[in-house]
Amino acid sequence: MVDFLADNNLCGQAILRIVSRGNAIIAELLRLSDFIPAVFRMKDKSDQQKYGDIICDFSYFKGPEYYEGKLEAKPDLQDLDEEFRENNIEILSRFYLAFESVHKYIVDLNRYLDDLHEGVYIQQTLETVLLNEDGKQLLCEALYLYGVMLLVIDQKIEGDVRERMLVSYYRYSAARSSADSNLDDICKLLRSTGYSAQPGAKRPANYPESYFQRVPISNTFISMVIGRLRSDDIYNQVSAYPLPEHRSTALANQAAMLYVCLFFSPSILHTQQAKMREIVDKYFPDNWVISIYMGITVNLVEAWEPYKAAKTALNYTLDSANIKEQASRYAASMESLRPQVQQLLKEGFLREELILDNIPKLLNCLRDCNVAIRWLMLHSAESAYDLNNKRLRQIKDQVLNDSKYNPRILFQLLLDTAQFEFTLKEMFKQMLSEKQIKWESYKKEGSERMTELAEVFSGVKPLTRVEKNENLQAWFREISKQIESLNYEDSTAAGRKTVQLIQALVEVQEFHQLESNLQVCQFLADTRKFLHQMIRTINIKEEVLITMQIVGDLSYAWQIIDSFTSIMQESIRVNPSMVTKLRATFLKLASALDLPLLRINQANSADLLSVSQFYSGELVAYVRKVLQIIPESMFTSLAKIIKLQIHDITEVPTRLDKDKLKDFSQLGARYEVAKLTHDISIFTEGILMMKTTLVGIIKVDPKQLLEDGIRKELVKRVAYALHKGLTFSPKAKIQDWQSVHQSTHIPIPKFPSVDESATFIGRLCREILRITDPKVTCYIDQLNTWYDLRSHHEVTNSRLFSEIQSTLGTFGLNGLDRLLCFMIVRELQNFLTMLQKTILKDKAAMDVFKTVLAAVNPVQGIVANASKLYASAVAKSQKIWGAYLESIMKVGQMQILRQQIANELNYSCKFDSKHLAAALENLNKSLLADIEAHYQDPTLPYPKEDNTLLYEITAYLEAAGIHNPLNKIYITTKRLPYFPIINFLFVVAQLPKLQYNKNQGMSCRKATDPVDWPPLVLGMLTLLKQFHSRYTQQFLALIGQFIRSIMEQCTSQKIPDMPSDVVGALMFLEDYVKYTKLSRKVVEAHVPSFIFDEFRTVL
Repeated sequence: MVDFLADNNLCGQAILRIVSRGNAIIAELLRLSDFIPAVFRMKDKSDQQKYGDIICDFSYFKGPEYYEGKLEAKPDLQDLDEEFRENNIEILSRFYLAFESVHKYIVDLNRYLDDLHEGVYIQQTLETVLLNEDGKQLLCEALYLYGVMLLVIDQKIEGDVRERMLVSYYRYSAARSSADSNLDDICKLLRSTGYSAQPGAKRPANYPESYFQRVPISNTFISMVIGRLRSDDIYNQVSAYPLPEHRSTALANQAAMLYVCLFFSPSILHTQQAKMREIVDKYFPDNWVISIYMGITVNLVEAWEPYKAAKTALNYTLDSANIKEQASRYAASMESLRPQVQQLLKEGFLREELILDNIPKLLNCLRDCNVAIRWLMLHSAESAYDLNNKRLRQIKDQVLNDSKYNPRILFQLLLDTAQFEFTLKEMFKQMLSEKQIKWESYKKEGSERMTELAEVFSGVKPLTRVEKNENLQAWFREISKQIESLNYEDSTAAGRKTVQLIQALVEVQEFHQLESNLQVCQFLADTRKFLHQMIRTINIKEEVLITMQIVGDLSYAWQIIDSFTSIMQESIRVNPSMVTKLRATFLKLASALDLPLLRINQANSADLLSVSQFYSGELVAYVRKVLQIIPESMFTSLAKIIKLQIHDITEVPTRLDKDKLKDFSQLGARYEVAKLTHDISIFTEGILMMKTTLVGIIKVDPKQLLEDGIRKELVKRVAYALHKGLTFSPKAKIQDWQSVHQSTHIPIPKFPSVDESATFIGRLCREILRITDPKVTCYIDQLNTWYDLRSHHEVTNSRLFSEIQSTLGTFGLNGLDRLLCFMIVRELQNFLTMLQKTILKDKAAMDVFKTVLAAVNPVQGIVANASKLYASAVAKSQKIWGAYLESIMKVGQMQILRQQIANELNYSCKFDSKHLAAALENLNKSLLADIEAHYQDPTLPYPKEDNTLLYEITAYLEAAGIHNPLNKIYITTKRLPYFPIINFLFVVAQLPKLQYNKNQGMSCRKATDPVDWPPLVLGMLTLLKQFHSRYTQQFLALIGQFIRSIMEQCTSQKIPDMPSDVVGALMFLEDYVKYTKLSRKVVEAHVPSFIFDEFRTVL
């Protein structure tokens, strides 16, 4: 018969691919469970209030029109909904694909069973597949993995969260319009079960059997799978555990499969007592806490509570006397095994001869250790017992008392066993690789000895007092030939023959009285020794390594090992060389990867790499977590050294009296510093002893681990210092997994917010904005200084940014600049929203704009009765300018700060890195020249869309301060009606609040109605920059017309002085030209040059 898993066996390959996919799906579900956006959990009241209307559970499907109507009625909700979609659609799609793959898995499995039933696979039926060893394993795994998927989903991704995610995906994706979408079926399968993984939560009725029956599966298939799991040893594990008391451990994986599969046939659990009794007697006579998949533990006492037959059958196991017997047995074995393993680990004890002579004993010791560790770790695990359940609490207490449970002793045994296992495996692998070479060399040596002895008895070879003996000569020659004829390939026959040869050599020594000649005796003894070595060597079999691999399985501890982390770290703190033993434990834990990867590998699936990386990454992250104690301890010691050097050790002066020498020596403090320094070196030595290790498929380099650990601790401490230090108390969101700055190995820590800022940079930025607020300060551009509006005292100046540069460095200052940039974007977006939703919807204001537009056309002319027209328009629109002014001033204030930061960055770059500054300036100029040349002649080259040069160079230029914040386009905009008119009236409305002062320039008239001139001009300039340049032209034309019209009116009324509003408008144009670096001709096109000349006499 063709091998079931052969490439040309379609039946075998089909089920193998399904099982392989099942393992990959579970890995993806576990991976995604760490990335559930917190907002879908709806735990915070703020989230409920903010997102309650846009995140719905399956109640949405009862009336989608109602929910969508609610959204359409509120523009704010629509904006929030769109922002939420942009932020989350990527992760929602990933979750949906995982959910869809679960549904596809069970559909494909059902189709495969139908094909088997209908005879699609020639000569194969469900019965014949179950008779085949591989087929039996794969069919059992297929059902088991589906059950595990459903349990993992319910445990890791709560029902309400799933529903909200599926509804959000449905709303945001094309699935709702796609005809072939199976979203309905997925929703039916994964709707909330009411189960909660929280401790103390009540279990829903008929859970999980009703959940498992949502997609019907053939009852015949289920009962046959359960029948096989009940009766057969489907993985032939019992051969690795010959002792009867180890049987439940041997069948532990099969027991986990049976536990899951029984939920597909709940009648067995409820009523079939005989079957349940048989199952418990075979699989659970001495255990009730099991690991179902990659360390997910289940306590049968709790899991089988609702099922009468199962509960009754388990009561025999849970009998107080039985618990005591098992716990006491493992307590006794712990006592005897610890000294035994420690003896085996002594330097030089495990030698090749000892191993070869004692393979069964050593394997028995390994079995006993692993069985004891497994039972104690599972039955004492905190996660296996819900302490709200009185019976579970009593069982746990009894186990802990009767087994004299001590986590440190158990952990020590685990360490020693892992080390012993690792050493034994490495030595055995070495012996296995050299097996044939050594066997051949022993054979050659033995044969040569016999040939030499034959020659001795020929009488030709001189050997003291040996007479010629042709019979012995011929006999020894024959023995030599017999040894030479031994065949390595036929190990059984060679072994038998070798034993006979040893016996013959013993007999020849006795019968021919050869004892009298010591040299002949020595030759015979040597040959016997070589023949013994050949028998030992031929017994080195790969089966021993396979048995060690099976016995050493630690996959059940994949999650509960975390409860030993503090013990591991404490051990490392006390003795850093402990890392070498931990290495063996981590490698033992890595063997758990074989379980999910076996079928993926057999199927040659493309998922092999991603699943390997996930589990290996999880394990490496755990290794990092454990070893992080080393950098932490180093920094603790460093903190003590710093304290001693700053506070305790007095600096020795250059001149010192002899009698004061003792006072300054401070031997105690200096000894303490030396001791702490030595401790730090010991810690670094400890981690470097670990050697480069392959954990799964990830190479762990101890040097890299140490460096990452130090960097992580440094980041943590610096971030904490800045978080605590930069706290002030005055009277578009990026997810962690999307951020290029966030790292899993060296994470930027998150601290509880002390205000609206997420980090210290946000707090620093808001504090700077607070102290330079245009409502309470006045900025003098020529001095780069802010003064208090009321007291006229200096508040701060450009030195502030030099201080930040020296404190936080270039990256800190650049980060501050980036944050201000995003704040400007947000402010401008809020401003445009306010403009569109309030001002442009205000009928009275729109009438004013229409009237003014009609009156000022054409703008090249002069407005009749100008003062009255402008005053009337400003008075009628007065109420809308408050919020307008606040936004413009905020943007202007932030632009001033960005200019100051750019100046500081550019100054320090030229000072500290002049070559970098020069290279960046030249590259920038040459790029701009090339781009200008391309626009004049499109045949010339230009960076393509996929070329990242411009994007990358911008980051460098901004970090070096070689940019002008005023020229930046912050937001994309649409055409807006009356926009130039609105801005013109806004500026005219502010002019009466300002006055010209020869010392200060434009300043506000009253401190009670504050308007700061530079932020006003820069804010208006930035706003106009976001729109098409024709708006700016129209705005400047309106300002020019205003100046000409008012001047014309003054001339006709013979008013000699230039009105203050005209002075203000001319100052605005002057400053506008100065900041934008435009040509004067731009404003002289709207205001005659003689007016500017007269204006300068006023200045």
